[in-house]
Amino acid sequence: MTTNADEPQPRPRRRAPAGAAVLREDVTEAIRAAVIGELVAVGYARMSIEGIARRAGVGKTAVYRRWRSKLHLVLDIVSALAVQGLPAPDTGSLEGDLRLLYEVTSRALRHPVASQVIPDLQAEAARNPDIAKALQKTLREGQDGVASKILSAAAQRGELSPAADTDLALDLISGPLYWRSVVVRSPKLPKEYLGALARATAEGLKAL
Repeated sequence: MTTNADEPQPRPRRRAPAGAAVLREDVTEAIRAAVIGELVAVGYARMSIEGIARRAGVGKTAVYRRWRSKLHLVLDIVSALAVQGLPAPDTGSLEGDLRLLYEVTSRALRHPVASQVIPDLQAEAARNPDIAKALQKTLREGQDGVASKILSAAAQRGELSPAADTDLALDLISGPLYWRSVVVRSPKLPKEYLGALARATAEGLKAL
């Protein structure tokens, strides 16, 4: 039996990737949980990939398939706690948006992992420029992405000048709460603090 060479031939079926090439989500979550456990137990400086793998019940290779180093692993955890990917608040007013942002950020910064990990990483960053650069990028991207949308929406509503200094505005939004919660490490914010901070920040932004 002959076959016309011009007729379309069936494509060979692609082989499914081997099981080792598939990153199982349950293993990924076990590793993330192990990172948190190791950070609480020994801190960033003494934490190791070996210790993480042992706590997660996996081999070191499973960790390295997902993250290049313990720094990238920890930054992944920190970024999740820094309102990374949070939809911008849409309350209809600048003050309302800021109040909602502060409520979410305050809860994130009070999280046991964030309250311990961020100061720990800051201490490491003072000694390691690579950590300093990576930490700054992770924290800034998470906060600034949301804050920039708040500023853009306020400008469209006519609450802010479109010519306002964006970098100064972002510092004004993020700085006070971060200072109070992470640097000073105030154990508990006064009941009306977030509302007062939102009002004061909104007025400050309008003056830019």
